[in-house]
Amino acid sequence: MKGLKSTEVVIAFVLVLVMVVIGLINPAFWGVGNLFSLAKSNVVIGIMALGVLLIMISGGIDVSSPAIGAAALYITVRTMVALEYDGVLLPFLGACVIGVAIGCFNAFVIDRFKMIPLIVTLGTASIVRGLMLGLLGTSIVNINKMPEGLMAFGSMNIATATAANGAIVGLTGMILVYGGIAFIMHFVLKHSMIGRSIYAYGGDPEAARRAGVNTRGTIFFVYCTAGLLAGFAGLLHSSMIWQANPRDFMGLELDVLAAVVLGGASIFGGRGSVIGTMIGVFTLVMVKNSLILMKIDTTWQRVVVGAILILATAITAWRDRKKLV
Repeated sequence: MKGLKSTEVVIAFVLVLVMVVIGLINPAFWGVGNLFSLAKSNVVIGIMALGVLLIMISGGIDVSSPAIGAAALYITVRTMVALEYDGVLLPFLGACVIGVAIGCFNAFVIDRFKMIPLIVTLGTASIVRGLMLGLLGTSIVNINKMPEGLMAFGSMNIATATAANGAIVGLTGMILVYGGIAFIMHFVLKHSMIGRSIYAYGGDPEAARRAGVNTRGTIFFVYCTAGLLAGFAGLLHSSMIWQANPRDFMGLELDVLAAVVLGGASIFGGRGSVIGTMIGVFTLVMVKNSLILMKIDTTWQRVVVGAILILATAITAWRDRKKLV
């Protein structure tokens, strides 16, 4: 019975209920083309959310992931174009290194100066975007200049189907990449010492320190890993849309945070799961997708996302306070 009361089960039940309601309101939701598009939309935000999940479990918060992703994709693609390089592995390694470096900067400032993570990551996001736009410019690398190998990788499908309008639609193979990363993150959090350290530090930093947890190492691990995933997700996004835009991901910070909190992660630290986060990501993407199907203006979509963030935060805060009583 305990499993039936878990946060993940409750969130999954709400997700199914929302899907049914949306399907009844707009049957186009169940179209194969829309479902494949929905799956594709989960990939990039989901990978970023997994990194932010680590930070939130540790008691921190990160709003710099979208800026890191944008910097990683733009710097990497511009470098590939300049060198006329058309590989895949090295560019992704490069994007990950960029992400780790920026994540390491976040961790250093937070650990060394004991600063509030929200302020640090907000400042880092501004610095990263400012330097990128100031030093590299604002020109967009379009499909005619994009490396073909990168585009081929991002366009791989694992299944195809015929939509209602007769068009052939594909289910992106990148969902397997997303699933693989999620599995690794789940294993790290649930079956490794660093995973236990993250939960312990987020639950009570002082108690964790007294218990022998390497708090500095924990801080560097979560922020560097979040940076790595953001950098990887950024280049993956570029490979999927066949374009490199330095202004990509602006405003995505709210979506990522909303998805993680909606997935049951505590704003106070010490609580959260990969499965819950994935469900939270899917729920948020699904709601936004449905608003688009119903031709709701983008402005109102932001209102809905903001309301979801406030509601999810309020619920998790109430849950955590109740457990303390």
